[in-house]
Amino acid sequence: MQVRGRVWKFGDDVDTDVIIPARYLMTSDPDELAAHVMEDIDPDFTSKVQEGDIIVAGKNFGCGSSREHAPIAIKAAGVKAVVAESFARIFYRNAINIGLALVEAPEASQETETGDILEIDTDEGGVLNLRTGESYDSRPFPAYVQQIIDAGGLMQAVSQRVQSKSAAQ
Repeated sequence: MQVRGRVWKFGDDVDTDVIIPARYLMTSDPDELAAHVMEDIDPDFTSKVQEGDIIVAGKNFGCGSSREHAPIAIKAAGVKAVVAESFARIFYRNAINIGLALVEAPEASQETETGDILEIDTDEGGVLNLRTGESYDSRPFPAYVQQIIDAGGLMQAVSQRVQSKSAAQ
């Protein structure tokens, strides 16, 4: 999968309470969650973020509680990928389960600025900053993870697999 988008830069230890504040957890509606994503760290984020944009952060992105609302809010806001030095383990799994691409690329994380345009290749691995011309290493997803992301999430990937098996019989 190829992702190209404008960068929104955040720092280390961005926790799930900052990604989607607890006061909005009474709903699981993706559009409602998207309306409040990142507002405690950047109150104007939802008015600025556009479909296809990319979040870049430092270490331990998604730490804190294991709420699934956080990656849902990010994806529903139109963000296509998150690039970071590292991710909290449960956040990583929740993001993959809903089809949000997470890319560990420490050098890209450190050298990228808000407003840069990145191109990410999740099939082969790699991040290219179009402003600087710098390219950075990242590991490609294993095929089964890439299938989940391409399908839009785990449930969609399972549904596609069941349908293809039914059609083959």
